[in-house]
Amino acid sequence: MVSRKMPCELVVFELLPTARGSIAKILVDDYGYTQSKVASIFGVTNVAISQYVKGLRGGNKYVDGSSHKDEFYSNLRTIAKNLAEGADFSVELCNLCRFFKDSGMIDEIYKSQGSPTPLTKCNECPRINI
Repeated sequence: MVSRKMPCELVVFELLPTARGSIAKILVDDYGYTQSKVASIFGVTNVAISQYVKGLRGGNKYVDGSSHKDEFYSNLRTIAKNLAEGADFSVELCNLCRFFKDSGMIDEIYKSQGSPTPLTKCNECPRINI
């Protein structure tokens, strides 16, 4: 039997680091944010942002091999723009998580790991109901 992670685990361990890295790089390169400002928005250390910007963190074989890669990176550019305009980071990440689920990226990861279906279907984020 193939060991499988829950959909939320896949997002946290496989997709979110790539998203954070790309968004950090866009905010620094395109919007002139300092690494300290990005770290504050993300709730991580300056060292983490430095590693994202240098390409030492982030990047993922599942994203790079996904049929949704272009849409994924397009979403990240939109999120960076929204953040630069004052959007809430956690709301933007919830929207990105919804994209992972709705686009089929999570299902693609399961299939690439040898599992025909997810362990369980992803539920709506409880934040939406708060």
